[in-house]
Amino acid sequence: MTSTRPTARSADGAGPGRPGSAGRAVAVLGLVAVAALIPLLGPRGALQGTGEAAAPGTGGIALLRTVLFAALCVPVGELLAARLARRVPGAPPADAPRSWAPLAAAAGLVASLGLASVVATGNLLPQHLSDMDVGGLYRTRDGKSALLEVNAFAAAWLCARSRRPAVRAWPSAVVAVAEALRVHPAAEHDPLIGSGLTFLHVTCAALWVGGLLHVLRLLRTWRAPEAGAALLGLYARVAAVLFAVLTATGTWSALRRMPPGTVLEQLTTTAYGRTLLAKVLVVAVVAVLALWARLRMRRAADPLGACSPARAEVVALGVVVAVSGVLTALPLPIRW
Repeated sequence: MTSTRPTARSADGAGPGRPGSAGRAVAVLGLVAVAALIPLLGPRGALQGTGEAAAPGTGGIALLRTVLFAALCVPVGELLAARLARRVPGAPPADAPRSWAPLAAAAGLVASLGLASVVATGNLLPQHLSDMDVGGLYRTRDGKSALLEVNAFAAAWLCARSRRPAVRAWPSAVVAVAEALRVHPAAEHDPLIGSGLTFLHVTCAALWVGGLLHVLRLLRTWRAPEAGAALLGLYARVAAVLFAVLTATGTWSALRRMPPGTVLEQLTTTAYGRTLLAKVLVVAVVAVLALWARLRMRRAADPLGACSPARAEVVALGVVVAVSGVLTALPLPIRW
C-alpha cells in the first residue's frame, strides 16, 4: 500500500531534464542572491542613526563570514544526518545524495583566505598585494586565528571524501575553535568562558542548520516513506536539544556583551543590538516552523507532509546564518 500524497522522492526527485528542476534551480539562485544582500547591505542599515562608525568594507567582511559559517554547516550537518540515518530501521543504505562537503570546503577556503587578507592589511580591505603583511599574521591573535581557519578548510577539502567520520569532523571542529578564540580576545573579561559559549553556540548552530539540510536531501533520495518519517523524528528530537543549548548560550553571551540593565536600550540604539534583535526574531520564526513540522509529523496521515515547513525552516535558517555574518562585522556594544 502506498501513500497518495507525493513522497519525498516523487515530489523532489525530478531529474535534470524534468520541468521541476529548472524552477527549483531558479528558486535556489534567487534565495542565494537574497541571502547575499543581507550581509552586503545589512551593516549600513543597522548603523544608520546610531552614531557608530564601522570599519571600511564591513559589508564585504560580513559576506565572507556568512560564506564561512555556511561552509562550516554543510559537512557537520552531513555527519549528523548520516549518523541518524544509520539508526533508522529499513533505511536504504545505498540511497545517499552526493556530498556537498568538498564544495563547501572550497567555498570556506576562499572566504577564510579573504578574511585573512583583511587581517593582514590591518583590518582594512587590501587594494594591492603589497598592502598585505602576510608574515605579520603569525604575530597577532587575530592573524593566527585566520591562518588556523585557512588551514582547517584546506584540510577539510582534503578529507571531504574520507569515509571516516572522525577524519572529516576534526577540521570543522578546528574552525569552530578558531572562531571562538577570535571573537573573545585575551583582554576581555573571562575570555575562556566567552570562547566556550561561542564554541557551543557555533557547533550547535552548524549541526542544526546543516543537519536539517542534509536530512531533507536524504528524503529526496529514499523510497521508503516510513524510514523517512523515522529519520525526521530522530532529527526533531536532536534539534530540540540543539535549540535549547543555542538559546542558553546565546542569551548568556548577549548578557556578557550587554549588561542586563542596558539590554533593552542597546537593542534599539546600537547596530549590534538591532542586528541581534533581528536574529532573535528570525530564530523565533524558525522555532514556529519547527513546531509546525513536528505537529504535522504527529497528526497528519502522511508524516512526510512535515517536509514543507521543514523546507521553509531551512530557508529561515539561511537568513539566520546571514544575519550572524552581519553581527560579527559590526562594532561591539557599549558596556555601561
